[in-house]
Amino acid sequence: MELPLFTVVVPATTANLGPGYDSVGMSLSLYMNVKVSKSQSWEVRYDGEEYAGLPSDESNLIVRTIQKVASYYEKELSPHLLQIKSDIPLGKGLGSSATAIAAGIEIADHLLHLGLSAREKASVGSYLEGHADNVTAALLGGVVVTYFNEKEFEVIQLPTPQIGVVILVPPNALKTEESRELLPKQLDHQAAASGSSASSMLTTAIALGDWKLAGKMFEKDLFHEPYRKKMMPQFDEIRAYCHSIGTYGMTISGAGPSLFVAVEANREQEVAALLKKQFPYYESIALKPSEKGAHVMKG
Repeated sequence: MELPLFTVVVPATTANLGPGYDSVGMSLSLYMNVKVSKSQSWEVRYDGEEYAGLPSDESNLIVRTIQKVASYYEKELSPHLLQIKSDIPLGKGLGSSATAIAAGIEIADHLLHLGLSAREKASVGSYLEGHADNVTAALLGGVVVTYFNEKEFEVIQLPTPQIGVVILVPPNALKTEESRELLPKQLDHQAAASGSSASSMLTTAIALGDWKLAGKMFEKDLFHEPYRKKMMPQFDEIRAYCHSIGTYGMTISGAGPSLFVAVEANREQEVAALLKKQFPYYESIALKPSEKGAHVMKG
């Protein structure tokens, strides 16, 4: 077997933070590692049972992304073996598909010597993913705010917040497509204006490091929480309990079904233990924001 040429490391993400629907994302300290080696054919090997059902050939999302990037830049690329170890729960609101796309972009950029800028990678990733918040956070790290439609892409990277994070992960997975089907096709003007105001306040609070205000804004979301919270058992009870133990706030992670809890820095282990005891249905994971996005390591 060929020795690995390099390894790509990609962080998990949370997005749709409160009213920051489809626009505000954050990278987290759970990681996927992809070792890249030369091979006679495309092959993907996962370490761990959770990912065992994913394609191991050219139909794999990482490989498809690599090939799409190569085609877009009119390049040809020989097959490689991808050996993957991931700590990121699959289909549970932590950006597992976005990390795959980010990994594919990073691998293609490195193998083809494209020299893509961070913004170029984020733009390509957003068009491949179909929305920008998760994949951009996975590529850039920290907190990102994006504007994206079929014709335009803009991104601002905010300083990595000095907070702790607890993610509550349920035993069941849910596809993003299923979660999006729960949302209304339209909002009335008053609701849209109120949601937009809350989103602006949330983003400004995060930029200023005012997480008490950011946590308050989590609860003002009108874009997706009212329609998706029913997927999360004990949602209201968890939020009330988070209030009682002095967290900054709780909201849905990504499209769900996980929950994101922001806490003071270095309280994440304590709060994770409290939430696990109070709500044993969920796995309670203590994390931090990840300062680094997708990057290449030797070997």
